[in-house]
Amino acid sequence: MSTKILVIDDDLAITELMSMLLKTHGFDVITTNSGAEGVKLVKEKNPSVVILDLMMPDMDGWQVSKAIRAFNNVPILILSAINDPSMVASVLDTGADDFLVKPVPSSVLVAHIRKMVRRNTGALNNLNLKKKDALATPPLSSS
Repeated sequence: MSTKILVIDDDLAITELMSMLLKTHGFDVITTNSGAEGVKLVKEKNPSVVILDLMMPDMDGWQVSKAIRAFNNVPILILSAINDPSMVASVLDTGADDFLVKPVPSSVLVAHIRKMVRRNTGALNNLNLKKKDALATPPLSSS
């Protein structure tokens, strides 16, 4: 099963470029140029990672990040031209997991995506192991 990446950016050229780039690395890529549509796609497509721009006209990255966090814990990678530490801190506080400044070398972007997928997969595996352990552990005796 390939890793599904959702790219949300209002710039059509960026989403097309990201799609081509990420597909060459074996990712399954879904793109949208609307923040609201991006939130809907997270619900419908259950991506492994969301790559999100900050400055968009309908819903900005902060609003999209908050909306996604209201129902899903998918890793969110902000990819933005904004290089202001207070804005980076602000969006990380809304629930984003990572932040990269455009332009970013493709190898760095792919490494960050893979790191997020590993971390999320590891967390899910740990949760599943804990559930299995809890089911396999006999109840304490009352004696």
